[in-house]
Amino acid sequence: QVQLVASGGGFVQAGGSPRLSCAASGRTSSTSGMGWFRQAPGKEREFVARISRSGSSTYDADSVKGRFTISRDNTKNTVYLQMNSLKPEDTAVYYCAAGGYSAIAGNYDYWGQGTQVTVSS
Repeated sequence: QVQLVASGGGFVQAGGSPRLSCAASGRTSSTSGMGWFRQAPGKEREFVARISRSGSSTYDADSVKGRFTISRDNTKNTVYLQMNSLKPEDTAVYYCAAGGYSAIAGNYDYWGQGTQVTVSS
């Protein structure tokens, strides 16, 4: 089993640049790729970004491309999501996921509890 704990969310003004963290524990050798998803009220969970096991390959959703950056530090078993130039439409609960390398939520084996990001205009 792998446990994921996300942190770093909160209230942010538009244009802000918070960084989310997701710390993995347990059988982290099985986490392989990791990703970030988000879910806004009344909407389906959507893909944000993914990163390969080594961190050498990443892919971002068009909605965040050029503004968000996913990275990881395998020595700390942690994946990050640097968010820049936030917009009110980025408001959502952000979830980290592990055990996959895909834009499809169902392809991940483990999920964190989510961290709320609220962007005020």
